[in-house]
Amino acid sequence: MNNFGKKLRLLRNEKQISTKELAKILRVKPSTIFKWENGLKLPRLRYIRYIAVFFDVSADYLVGLED
Repeated sequence: MNNFGKKLRLLRNEKQISTKELAKILRVKPSTIFKWENGLKLPRLRYIRYIAVFFDVSADYLVGLED
């Protein structure tokens, strides 16, 4: 699992939202969330932005440029 995946899973768990729910919000398949969280795939920039806005964090935090 990469840093992005760890952070996404942590944020999702803190907000108590399922993979399926997050997938519906982002309009992606639940398998896409699984791939992101397990480091099998990285999201496109637009999804990083959507995720940052949804979880109220910076994109820099998500990609590991800041703590």
